Amino acid sequence: MTDSILDLDAKHVWHPFTQAATAAPPLHAVRGHGAVIETSDGKAYVDLVSSWWVNLHGHANPVIARAVAEQAATLEQAIFAEFTHEPAARLAARVCQQLPDGLDRVFYSDDGSTAVEVAMKMARQYWGNVGQDRRVYVGFDGGYHGDTVGAMSLGRTSGYFGAWENFMFPVEIAPFPATWIGDDTFAEREAQALAALDAIIERNQGQLAAIIIEPLVQGASGMRMCRVEFLQAVAARAKSAGTLLILDEVMTGFGRLGTPFACVKAGINPDMICLSKGLTGGFLPMAMTVTSEALYQAFLGKEVTRAFLHGHSYTANPLGCAAGLASLDLLLSAECQARIQAIEAVNTQRLTEAARLPAACRPRLMGTIAAFDLKDVAPGTAAALKLAFRDRGLLMRPMGDVLYVLPPYCLDDVALHNAWDIIIDEVSKLPGDDPCCESRKSSAPWMTSSVIP
Repeated sequence: MTDSILDLDAKHVWHPFTQAATAAPPLHAVRGHGAVIETSDGKAYVDLVSSWWVNLHGHANPVIARAVAEQAATLEQAIFAEFTHEPAARLAARVCQQLPDGLDRVFYSDDGSTAVEVAMKMARQYWGNVGQDRRVYVGFDGGYHGDTVGAMSLGRTSGYFGAWENFMFPVEIAPFPATWIGDDTFAEREAQALAALDAIIERNQGQLAAIIIEPLVQGASGMRMCRVEFLQAVAARAKSAGTLLILDEVMTGFGRLGTPFACVKAGINPDMICLSKGLTGGFLPMAMTVTSEALYQAFLGKEVTRAFLHGHSYTANPLGCAAGLASLDLLLSAECQARIQAIEAVNTQRLTEAARLPAACRPRLMGTIAAFDLKDVAPGTAAALKLAFRDRGLLMRPMGDVLYVLPPYCLDDVALHNAWDIIIDEVSKLPGDDPCCESRKSSAPWMTSSVIP
């Protein structure tokens, strides 16, 4: 059976973000349970990347599976332009309850890319509806927001979209002052980034439709982290400039940073927030763009052209909404909150050990996410490490020369320690310089503040 599935895959399937000419054959997954994915050859892999960051509570979680099954036997789909239904209404209300005051309206879509695309289109039309022609968007260097045209335009500096450069529309790009544990140069970079943002705002007065940022952590660019204070400064500038602030929390939402959402952690009130990935606990594709009531009101009127004429066939799919409600129940439980804190504690301890290795550099941590760079390693090292981790039962996906851990919340301390044992053992085999790099210097003052919770 395995050979026939792999043969069919090789003949008919086109895998994402994969160079098929050089990639190893895919693993044939047959079942999942907890933090483990099992393959047809009887091997088990600890999913340290939460299957592209979507899985919150473990594979085949029985609570979510039961909710989806019960909903499937009741109502599987209804056109959302004509109907509403209980799972969609309740999920929208419950998510809004976890967000800062003022974020009260939910527009459902399919995935993170579409959540961002919706936000960009809403921003453009909002300004038109209130009588202003604003077309300029501001993104941040290294930002990644998805693969649709608007999202690609925002993420043009992420390194993924060179083949489609001529598709994209112009976007102003501000610096992102990434920082790490032991970074004693952050203040200068942060000041330069804010000065550059000020210059962008100044030359686009009256033209800015929105400032869009991945709050606190840039995921696809290598888990690059900034300080809470920088995000707060960006929010203050958006407010002062009279433009919209959009937070792309597709990855950072639903507990990844130790709080329900990054905006809660930072204490800021954006005009829109984009959500997906963990929204359904990894069971079904679904996304939200959550906006303020004031923004929603600007789309009301007698003319249909004033409405937001955008939608998706499976908008607010009842099965996805049922999964989202069950996942949110699990997330807000005392047990899950304790596990999130425990994962952060283990990652803090073991990242400190990893940072002492000659080949490790720039360790960083926020909530359940831990990451570090590989220092001065040969080309292909990360790819070789990926296979070495796989051979030892770990599913990890290095991004360039960045290793990161982002596990499901159900992973227990013993299993997480075992995973770190393997990571540290494999990285310790790599050559590296003995002199301390910047990440091994004495702790900078901000380490005890908002960046390292």
